[in-house]
Amino acid sequence: MRLLYSSLKLLEVHHLKNLLEAEGIPCRIRNELLSRLAGEIPFTECAPELWLLDERDFEQARRIVIDFGRTAVTAPPWKCANCGEALEGQFSACWRCGAPRP
Repeated sequence: MRLLYSSLKLLEVHHLKNLLEAEGIPCRIRNELLSRLAGEIPFTECAPELWLLDERDFEQARRIVIDFGRTAVTAPPWKCANCGEALEGQFSACWRCGAPRP
């Protein structure tokens, strides 16, 4: 196993886990429940961590994490070609119908 990502934002860690698993990269979240103890113990010790089960997936997984960071910051809003729903730039698929971003 190899540590890939750590953040105090549990939702972000879960989203990245979903992105990795969608690409066939098995992973696990550690310290998920320890985040509740932030303040009682140093936050650096209780941040949720995303671990790869197979170290050979590291480079592909690292690119997905990098792309995740870029998409959230730079992508413009878009309109779903399938159902016409207006979506914010960070979404890679339509929340309404599931169609991928063009």
